[in-house]
Amino acid sequence: MSQEKQTALSADPSLATLQLFWQNNRKWLLFAIGTVLLLGGGWFAYQQFYQAPREAKAQDALFKAEEYYRMDSIQKALNGDGQFPGLLKVISQYDGTDAANLAYFYAGNCYLKQDNYEKAVQHLSDFRTSEDMTQARTYKLMGDAYADWGKNEKALEYYLKAGRQFKDDEANSPEYLFLAAYLADRVLKNTETAIELYQEIKKTYPRSQQAYDADNYLAQLGVYEDPK
Repeated sequence: MSQEKQTALSADPSLATLQLFWQNNRKWLLFAIGTVLLLGGGWFAYQQFYQAPREAKAQDALFKAEEYYRMDSIQKALNGDGQFPGLLKVISQYDGTDAANLAYFYAGNCYLKQDNYEKAVQHLSDFRTSEDMTQARTYKLMGDAYADWGKNEKALEYYLKAGRQFKDDEANSPEYLFLAAYLADRVLKNTETAIELYQEIKKTYPRSQQAYDADNYLAQLGVYEDPK
């Protein structure tokens, strides 16, 4: 070791400790660094050369199915037309892509329109989103499916999730909460829960149409606002 290095190490003991650590663990550290670089390069290659082209193909495959979905052509949307694949094929062939994820949402809607509530719930449950408004809409559709299926407790659960997912949405959230309140009131005959939900609507969304309607339903349940 040169005199300069010895002087530097003497002046800063931490450098000596670091050098000793490197000497004792050099092979392991080089292996660890190589592994990280290899994994990072492998992930980049996977994304760039496999996943990205696959995503592009999935988007192309979804295009026509989306068009049929908007046209309310349910069978063609789900199963394709012989030339273009449907939503179910997009899901099976491209699972894990954004396009396949969106196909779950569309397929769930299609099955709901076909009164196939079990498959509607299954596909809507598999849909993933980070957008609160879209998630709330998904919960609402699952509530519809459970309600039409006769599973009213589950319907109430999902209407509540829908109404409370995105409280800043003053257009849709009071509607979803009102569905929950009405279901509790008129179907489940759960008066206590219904009153709580009608009052929640009035408190959280006082300017909504649902708040005005809640007053009427509360009055029918014998609950009147205190005159002030």
